[in-house]
Amino acid sequence: MTTTPNPAGPTGDAFEELEKLVAAAKEDYQKAVGGNKAAGTRVRKSMQDIKAQAQAIRVKVLETRSTTP
Repeated sequence: MTTTPNPAGPTGDAFEELEKLVAAAKEDYQKAVGGNKAAGTRVRKSMQDIKAQAQAIRVKVLETRSTTP
């Protein structure tokens, strides 16, 4: 699953998008812990997507804070 950071998300809620990414990675994580190397690769990719989404949220929050008097 390749995603780009989406601070607005398809539904307009970036945090929900982040939650979806984490939920999608859970099964592969459990497989990777069990020793499945391919699942480990998918988990590492998912973690990169999660990191990018979290950073996009962080930037959006900082922008909001900067523009709020």
